[in-house]
Amino acid sequence: MAGAGSEGVLHPYWPRDLRLPGYRDNERSVASILTFLFAVSGALLAATWLLSGRSGPPRLGLLRRLAVCWFAVCAFIHGVIEGWFSLNYRLIPGDQAFLSQLWKEYAKGDSRYVTADNFTVCMETITAWTWGPLSLWTVVAFLKNKPYRFVLQLIVSLGQLYGDVLYFYTEYQDGFSHSEVGHPLHFWFYFVFMNSLWIIIPAILILDAWLHLSRAQHAADSARPGGKSKST
Repeated sequence: MAGAGSEGVLHPYWPRDLRLPGYRDNERSVASILTFLFAVSGALLAATWLLSGRSGPPRLGLLRRLAVCWFAVCAFIHGVIEGWFSLNYRLIPGDQAFLSQLWKEYAKGDSRYVTADNFTVCMETITAWTWGPLSLWTVVAFLKNKPYRFVLQLIVSLGQLYGDVLYFYTEYQDGFSHSEVGHPLHFWFYFVFMNSLWIIIPAILILDAWLHLSRAQHAADSARPGGKSKST
């Protein structure tokens, strides 16, 4: 059941006394919004998977191709979806553009996205205009076997992990007050599951980059005169 916003306007967000001047309900259904989002993401995954299979030499292995697909989806989500939010966050509550409706739907799991919350705006702006382009660059770097590819993987993954930890921690500090705690779709799927991906996967990729860069440094150290690394 929706709660009353300002000027008697009903909205579905928490806390129930949240004021949203100019808010308008989405015109599109939840199913159409989610179908479009996952269809585009799926098409991008498929295209990147096929493209990565043609790269090389050396040819990318199964897990490396999956990692490249991950960064391609990150480039889309960060650069396009979160980029839209960073540019239009003040207009979203009353806007009916598709991406605004997508954010209004997601905000049922975190109403900070319809209130121009200062932390959320700053975090998403950095994510959109830093990690978005760098994610795309990481895809290109792996497809072209650039020597700095694991450096990019480490930088992007560390930035994603740090931002997502802050995202969860700030909401924890607010007592999870911006969603209906326990709701199967809005809380567990939108807020917990979807955001947990940007903790679990970046953590794995950070470890992966660490191992590759450590091996590369060890090989460089071993190639020095005497064959042993020296402290500097």
